[in-house]
Amino acid sequence: MTRIYSLLFIFCTTFSMQSQLLTGENKQFSRADTLRGSLRPERTSFDVLSYNLDIQLDPKERFLSGFNEIEFRVLEKTSKIQLDLFQNMKIDSIVFNETNLTYERDEHAVFINFETPLKAGTTESLTFYYSGYPVVAKNAPWDGGFVFSEDKQGKPFIAVAVQGTGASLWYPNKDHQSDEPDSADIKVSVPNGLMNVSNGRLIEEIPLDNAYTKWHWRVEHPINNYNITLNIADYAHFEDEYRGLSLNYYVLKENLEKAKEQFQQVKPMMDCFYEKFGEYPFQKDGYKLVETPYLGMEHQSAVAYGNNYLNGYLGKDMSNTGIGLKWDFIIIHESAHEWFGNSVSAADIADMWIHESFTAYAESVYVECEYGKKDAVQYLYGLRRIISNDKPIIGKYGLNHEGSGDMYYKGANMLNTLRSVINNDEKWWKLLKEFHETFKYQTIHADDVIDFYNQNTNFDLKPIFNQYLNYADIPELQLKFNDKGQVHMRWKTDVKNFKMPIEFQNSTEKIIKRQVVGNDWESIDLEINDIDELAINRYGFYIDITKIDESN
Repeated sequence: MTRIYSLLFIFCTTFSMQSQLLTGENKQFSRADTLRGSLRPERTSFDVLSYNLDIQLDPKERFLSGFNEIEFRVLEKTSKIQLDLFQNMKIDSIVFNETNLTYERDEHAVFINFETPLKAGTTESLTFYYSGYPVVAKNAPWDGGFVFSEDKQGKPFIAVAVQGTGASLWYPNKDHQSDEPDSADIKVSVPNGLMNVSNGRLIEEIPLDNAYTKWHWRVEHPINNYNITLNIADYAHFEDEYRGLSLNYYVLKENLEKAKEQFQQVKPMMDCFYEKFGEYPFQKDGYKLVETPYLGMEHQSAVAYGNNYLNGYLGKDMSNTGIGLKWDFIIIHESAHEWFGNSVSAADIADMWIHESFTAYAESVYVECEYGKKDAVQYLYGLRRIISNDKPIIGKYGLNHEGSGDMYYKGANMLNTLRSVINNDEKWWKLLKEFHETFKYQTIHADDVIDFYNQNTNFDLKPIFNQYLNYADIPELQLKFNDKGQVHMRWKTDVKNFKMPIEFQNSTEKIIKRQVVGNDWESIDLEINDIDELAINRYGFYIDITKIDESN
């Protein structure tokens, strides 16, 4: 998800406030947080297999009605399960085997009772009928909800974005990232003359008797709840193909020519990501860019695009290097989420860094493919100016709580640091691709990521991950000089037994020495007299450097 403001002043003020909103900063955790974020028996007793969502949206009244047929496998004997739907939405009925089930509502949770306990190993389905006026977003995509807008002809232009807020804002589901449906049918009926674009492939367009048309889309891969989407407008459509992958584009008719030009960036991006991350993970569902009345979102196989057909982030370069103006931020960033976030997904939103750190790093991967490693590293270095180092990147588990907004570019610079630690680019690219291939279509935790990289390298990376992810401060390299011209150094970290190499360069930026340093003082053999002569590879390592008095 894109939660970044372009201008530095706006970024430093507004982004801080948005981060507090989205990550739970300065909030007391409520019962609603617990009900949404935790995994109790009412959730762990069943596994969602598929959703069959069938709704009608009245653009004028902003009223939504319909049902979600939920197929699930019973994992443990149970007489009660939890689904989720925002309180402002009315439950019309919940039907199981032609019988209306009883239920209790608690915050946004819906506890559904079965007269006869469901047996483990069985496959069941229920149909959840509902209606209401869904929440309208105040500032999508940073707060969740619907966006009701118009095109230049005054026709409805409608979309939804709910990451963080929850997909249960607009349809009933098991609203926890640990359980993704293996497939989904999304049917949205809208007034004639409008089109709905959702995830997956278009199955059919069905004229209805009430001057509405039902648009039926099907997803054949596992999908995050928050990725399921609708986009309603009088769209123009054009298409292309990349190595057998269908590329479809849906844009407002007034922007068709702009889109045909701007979206030429997709194929070079695919060249890069196929090489570095592996094949596009949702071949059956295809790839789409869909114009939206908000900035963007990584909706799986239907990536939301609202960057005004400009390079950079709304025409600005967040890195302040000029490199970010060479490509369209939303196309590259949100599409990279197809690999990291949509394919490889965090099981708890406390680990949303798995989505955002790897995707933010993917921006530099694209830069490296197109313009070379030097520009890629410079781009990442430039982004450090918008890192806060305010609190841990990992949030609190089981409480619907995200960590610091630094999960984007502190996380990306952490990955660049790991690349420097590994010190073998061929190995690094192999690991990055194998990471995706190992965990695609899965929901994972931080430990899965850390264990993977630790087991596939010859260096203990756990303390490094731990420092960057679980503490606000980055590693501080402390230096002190004695009167004999000797240099002593150590890492100051929150993590004990921290070790990480550091590299020393000459005036041509060539690495002249590499040494592993720990938390204890140790000397290094360099012929220098002052810290000003010490050229340390700051671009490859995201660290602080401090000179300490000899007396300390």
